[in-house]
Amino acid sequence: MAGVEIVPGLFRWTAPHPEWNPQAEPGSSGDWEEGVGSVLYEMPDAVAIIDPLLPCEDRPGFLDWLDRRIAGRPVSVLTTIRWHRRDREELAERYSSTTSRARNAVPPGVMPWPLRGAGEIVFWLPAAATVVPGDRLIRARDGRLELCPESWLSDVRVDRPGLAELLRPLVELPVERVLVSHGQPVLHDGRAALAHAIAEAELSRASA
Repeated sequence: MAGVEIVPGLFRWTAPHPEWNPQAEPGSSGDWEEGVGSVLYEMPDAVAIIDPLLPCEDRPGFLDWLDRRIAGRPVSVLTTIRWHRRDREELAERYSSTTSRARNAVPPGVMPWPLRGAGEIVFWLPAAATVVPGDRLIRARDGRLELCPESWLSDVRVDRPGLAELLRPLVELPVERVLVSHGQPVLHDGRAALAHAIAEAELSRASA
């Protein structure tokens, strides 16, 4: 198994989450698809791995693929949200890297975008025109990019309209892709998809 190359040097793979609950109530905090996404981003002098969950099948083969892609470069293992630590420590140890909890772990070419009050850091990859969120942006089963359900925000200080305000500055960026963890990635017209998701959440405040 290997990651799917989105654009040169940018890969995404999915793996089944061990805590997935097929009986989760729709719209609840446990309502998400079994497969979750992880990202590998190569730069000339460094590699970033975001929210890694290693696959269950052929794990050694996948690690061999990672080793070949990394090719001895410094590795930063980055985490968008605390639930997504996943296999971070295993890979940090494997590549003797630091994690995003240390400020100097974020390499040049990756821009952290903290969503203050929402408990998440979104990563912006300018050279790839790509946004990598954690749980706060998801791809709905009908294909729309949307903000996470209100139930996913029960332990933070913002509601969906408040989250929309935090995300709105991202619309000013030339976003082409949004590589969500939950659902299929947005590979084209990411800025328009992001703007629509934000507007939909803002409308929920107006109609309340």
